[in-house]
Amino acid sequence: MLPDELVLNTPGCLKQMIETAATLGDKSNLLAVEAVPDHLTHQYGICGVGKRNGKMFEVDGMVEKPPKGTAPSNLSITGRYILQPEIFKILETQERGAGGEIQLTDAMIGLAKSQKFYGVEFEGERHDCGSKAGFLRANIAYGLKRPELRDGLMAEMKKYLEQ
Repeated sequence: MLPDELVLNTPGCLKQMIETAATLGDKSNLLAVEAVPDHLTHQYGICGVGKRNGKMFEVDGMVEKPPKGTAPSNLSITGRYILQPEIFKILETQERGAGGEIQLTDAMIGLAKSQKFYGVEFEGERHDCGSKAGFLRANIAYGLKRPELRDGLMAEMKKYLEQ
């Protein structure tokens, strides 16, 4: 789980993934994915879509931050993974990729040569807390979902909106 991604839903994203993973065979890997606008695919790891079974599908390719107009789909890899332990051997020697960073997506591409990958479109509202605005948005969304906080939070936001 990447710490800058939160998913607001009951059941949570990881629980949905565990239930889906239970239907897969041994040595299978599972990615939580979410549709993003086509013009933003260059900002995410994107997967290709193979054979579908409801909200789950076989992943037939992955690319980290593809150049604009080259993404195999608009399904972004959201930072929730169930991966086999062999991923760590690949990461130990992984070269730097997009942005000069060691990219997990690049390691998953390597692992996909010997193991199956599946994607699952989860239910819930994803919050990218990697930016200040995204972090604040997530706090507001989570606060509004809690009955004991909702009214007070709404009153405080209303004060700021009237200024």
